[in-house]
Amino acid sequence: MTHFGILCPGSTGPLNTMLPLGQELQQRGHRVTLCGGIDTQSKVEAAGIEFLAVGKNEFPLGSTAKSFAKLGELSGLAALRYTVELLKNMAVVKLRDAPGLLQEAGVEALLVNQGSIEGGTVADIIDIPFVTVCSAVVLNREATIPPFNTLWEYSPAWWARLRNQMGYALVHQVAKPIRDVIDENRKKWNLPLHSHPNDAYSQLAQISQAPAEFEFPRKQLPQWFHFTGTYHTSASRAPVPFPYEKLTEKPLIYASMGTLQNRLVPVFYKIASACEGLDAQLVISLGGSAKPESLPNLPGNPLVVEYAPQLELLEKATLMITHAGMNTTMECLKYGVPMVAIPVANDQPGVAARTVWSGAGEAIALKKLSVSKLRETIQRVLTEDAYKQNALKLQTAIRNAGGVKRAADIIEQAVSTRKPVLVQR
Repeated sequence: MTHFGILCPGSTGPLNTMLPLGQELQQRGHRVTLCGGIDTQSKVEAAGIEFLAVGKNEFPLGSTAKSFAKLGELSGLAALRYTVELLKNMAVVKLRDAPGLLQEAGVEALLVNQGSIEGGTVADIIDIPFVTVCSAVVLNREATIPPFNTLWEYSPAWWARLRNQMGYALVHQVAKPIRDVIDENRKKWNLPLHSHPNDAYSQLAQISQAPAEFEFPRKQLPQWFHFTGTYHTSASRAPVPFPYEKLTEKPLIYASMGTLQNRLVPVFYKIASACEGLDAQLVISLGGSAKPESLPNLPGNPLVVEYAPQLELLEKATLMITHAGMNTTMECLKYGVPMVAIPVANDQPGVAARTVWSGAGEAIALKKLSVSKLRETIQRVLTEDAYKQNALKLQTAIRNAGGVKRAADIIEQAVSTRKPVLVQR
């Protein structure tokens, strides 16, 4: 039996990926402990995972909600800068607190979410192996792959490489505060500095919750990079009440802008207006951004809830209108549901770009969103069968990728052998 630790951001997306992984490892007889901010404790323990708190003074109970409320009002580069600031502040306390806490608890290996870039350094400080888990868009940099925060189309052409290079230069500058914190700690502990951003990821195994068919064509991923498909399950989530009796027999359009970048209330009005008059029922989840009664006059009288049981609704949905968070996108594809994406910030544009590239949906940049453009796009995705067929192809790819069981197999092999787990060609 191995005692695994988990390091990941405290937002819903990473937790919904990492907790099912932890549960799978527990079912195999391992012990699992997540180390994070106190606001994540209730979700972690509800999933049956042990918990260790870091930064209790810097991040008291309720601080995450305040930070996410501010983040929800931002978009684009402003949201990315604020996200980097949040991640940097958490990196500081994790690098300070986590090594001692994990050692005292007897943790023998780490699962490090790719969004917690300091996690590999924590593992190096206490000299234990770690595996990188990609909940969001794969962040590994590659010249032909557009930066994660852009809606740019994939192209191997020279002009696209130049465009990507400029985009990465901006990302590199924005992310400098996090790198500085990591470099400072690596110097403190006499660890070699990272010469490239990709050096921060595991040299034993890197795993993505996406199927390979969803990702842009990659040529430079390490041989130990595995696309295993989604890990999502209702078992790690608290039940959400929903008025199922109000659903009709019409095709269901489910709209959610996630739980973070979801406080742009005018977007919900545009969604409702675009769906008004369609032969479909619109269900809107506000993701905690507002109470349903605060939006009493939405066009078309859609069914509006504060939170929705997303997996259960996707089983019934014909189309989803989404912010293109990676978790939501993978959940749509798990159920073969095509999408209309309205990306707001961080990796959402990159996810939306891959949704379009794979043929499973369309995307509209937030700055270009209008009722007429959204309505036309919704109608196209609803009526052209290719979108549904491509979503079903990706659904099959996810099923064939192995999911949480294959991911756990890779993790166990990496930790037991301490050798790279190579992809079988």
